[in-house]
Amino acid sequence: MRVAFFSPMPPSKSGIADYSAALAEPLSRLVDLEIFDKEPASFDRAKYDAVVYQLGNNPYHEFVYHAALREPGVVVMHEANLHYLVADITIPRGKWDDYLREVEYEAGPEALAHALRVRALEAGPDYEGVPMLRRILERACAIIVHSSFMVDRIRSAGFTGPLARIPHGAWLHQADRWAYRERLGLDETTPLIGIFGFLKPYKRIAESLRAFRRLLRFEPRAKLILGGEPHPDFPVHSLIRTLQLSASARVLGYLDIEDFTGYMAACDVVLNLRYPTAGETSGSLLRAFGLGRPVLVSDVGSFRDYPDDICLKVTVDQTEEDQIFEYLNLLVSRPDLARELGARARCWAERECNWDLVARRYASFLESVVTGAPWKEPESEPAPAVSVAARASPKAEPRDIFEWVPPDPAKRSYVDAHMARLTKTLEMIPPGGPDDRILEMGSYMQITPALKKRLGYGEVRACYYGEAGVIEHHEPVSSEGERFECDLDLFDAEKDVFPYPDGHFATVLCCELIEHLYEDPMHMMSEINRILRPGGHLVLTTPNIASLRAIAAILQGYHPGHFPQYIRPAPDGKIDPRHNREYTPLEIRRLLADAGFETVRLETGPFREQPRPELAWVRRLLERFQLSTDLRDDGIFALGRKTGPIRYRYPDWLYSGGE
Repeated sequence: MRVAFFSPMPPSKSGIADYSAALAEPLSRLVDLEIFDKEPASFDRAKYDAVVYQLGNNPYHEFVYHAALREPGVVVMHEANLHYLVADITIPRGKWDDYLREVEYEAGPEALAHALRVRALEAGPDYEGVPMLRRILERACAIIVHSSFMVDRIRSAGFTGPLARIPHGAWLHQADRWAYRERLGLDETTPLIGIFGFLKPYKRIAESLRAFRRLLRFEPRAKLILGGEPHPDFPVHSLIRTLQLSASARVLGYLDIEDFTGYMAACDVVLNLRYPTAGETSGSLLRAFGLGRPVLVSDVGSFRDYPDDICLKVTVDQTEEDQIFEYLNLLVSRPDLARELGARARCWAERECNWDLVARRYASFLESVVTGAPWKEPESEPAPAVSVAARASPKAEPRDIFEWVPPDPAKRSYVDAHMARLTKTLEMIPPGGPDDRILEMGSYMQITPALKKRLGYGEVRACYYGEAGVIEHHEPVSSEGERFECDLDLFDAEKDVFPYPDGHFATVLCCELIEHLYEDPMHMMSEINRILRPGGHLVLTTPNIASLRAIAAILQGYHPGHFPQYIRPAPDGKIDPRHNREYTPLEIRRLLADAGFETVRLETGPFREQPRPELAWVRRLLERFQLSTDLRDDGIFALGRKTGPIRYRYPDWLYSGGE
């Protein structure tokens, strides 16, 4: 499906530009997308199956507005008011007749009479009473909105065509919280509150500053930052001075997106209040959710769609200031509650507002508009494309592994030491059926027999490093005399094309292998993607360089790697591959995404049978600095599901240099 996509794009100072940039990447993997970020010299509508217009209420969207009126398409309404846009493209240019005509068309003689007073400089435009929606809704073929509030507004404005509610996407950033607190001169004990975005009066800034002044009586160390460009009609600097807050509150001004995200991450609480509202969904709020920040929102409009357990909702009435103060006092005095609230917000945003899910909903709605079929909203988690569900196996037992270990003291000792890792790996693998194939990479035949005997796969294949084209046949025998047969293919996983057809396997195991790769791990990941069928699973395990053990080591002056040593050559001169790069859980998640996989499970667990209660001090240190204590065990265990082709052959976080 070919789709024309009209929207301002970065570096335009528009939140919708950032939204469109985030959406365009995953959407372009689902449809043939062409972006128009300015007025095109010519536009051939016949070349496209659908046209999408991202429409906002400011002058950056003038070309989008005109294009949507010329060529009807699917209009994304980010708010239920376009009066500011219409006013900005008419009044400052002296096009009073155009402005008056639009007001009369929208709301009739009474509204026209008021507009004539506006032209005579006797009154300001009736922005709230005259939303200027009629003309665009009459031309639109279909509408996309982000909230239930907007659905009601668009329907009440008279639109009867196809209408989809597709939640706003959330940015799941990782920002250096402590670097930005250092910029502000703050230590880990200073409570920091933030307000972000264009500093307009309807963001309840005056009420927030008064509530903050009350908070200072209880917590005089607290600070407040306002990250955004001040509105010319709202004297925020003067208000700060009048409230005698100059020592505790600072206006940072306009911030580029990196600093915007960094300063937001530095905050302990974010205020995202708004009244009155035209149904707009705040991109700043979704960024705060994605950063895991606890947030206060106004209990109005689109904010009411958010679950009550991911944000605190402030009633807009005579108690508003009191509620802001009480919530601030609660979150500042109970940082544990603040962290829990932020963690729930991030989990919700990751599950319900990830950009891949938003893009799938866009693509399915556009398809329904083109075909005329009713639209069914895709689930938050897409249904598996194959019979094997993304579920773990029943709890594994050591005997499932140990009964197949040869009576060699060295091999038995190794399996004994790694039994917890091996049994957890088995539990990560989805069960198979007689028609399912599974490949174990880097196989030592330790868990290989269990893939068939215990998990039910019809065909089990193994592979290892060696001369491409060589096939070794293995027939391990259990302690009870049961025989298992398996062919093991030799090749170089970083360089060779794997000797299997496209889509051949239901599951691939890549366990304790990726950390040994020397130069090109994404070659291996792209080949794994190729040989897995759609919806197939990858189980990947590797040591965790971000474990409590690693942090303790580096803080005390030691190497953090789980296996940083070089390996002595064997008597025959052979050298086993050492660890070349160890990974963090976050990197494994990114690796899976870049390789075309959805992360179904990501956990950490023991790497060897070595409990480490003495590392509790590291956990306390992380908690003190509000750093995550999750995923800090020695081994990483990940289950990914193939959702499409590889996305990035050489992702920047993993490769440098080259063309």
